[in-house]
Amino acid sequence: MKLKLSSYNRRALYGGIIAAFITGFGAFILGNISGYEAKLLIKASLPGINTLCNTIALASATILALLLTLLSVSSGSKSKLKDSHYKQVLRIAKTDTAVFIVSLITFQLFNIPITEAENVPPSWYTNIYYISLGVSAILSGALITVVIMLYNAIVNIIKIVGLGERDHPLIFQEEEQKEEKE
Repeated sequence: MKLKLSSYNRRALYGGIIAAFITGFGAFILGNISGYEAKLLIKASLPGINTLCNTIALASATILALLLTLLSVSSGSKSKLKDSHYKQVLRIAKTDTAVFIVSLITFQLFNIPITEAENVPPSWYTNIYYISLGVSAILSGALITVVIMLYNAIVNIIKIVGLGERDHPLIFQEEEQKEEKE
């Protein structure tokens, strides 16, 4: 299955991937750490990761509300918009919902007091630490992807509704409407 992405979505995806790599790179700067060091680092980083998850969940919920406003503006436009615009908004909503769900699940998992448990082997802490950093980097990159996708959709609407562009690729042209009727 080949995923067809518009140039806007590819740019957003690349931005998110780059952000995830940059934020995840910090974990590898530390090099190999022992289980005890990882346990201390987990204790130190958990409040920040929980805050990040809360922030991402809040941002995702806000973005879903913004999408409703975007749809309202889109439907109120004098120009008839193509299905690709609404598919773009649907793609943003799906991605944003996935980010919201994963951030809430991650928040719940990282609230398990793993560093207080006595029956966890010390070697596990290293893996848990790297997984927590990896998940937070992926979540950050995913939210950046959603924000860039939303930015692209908003720019298109500003060009069409606010600036009155008539030859925008997302606007049905009269010739296209005639061809569809035939």
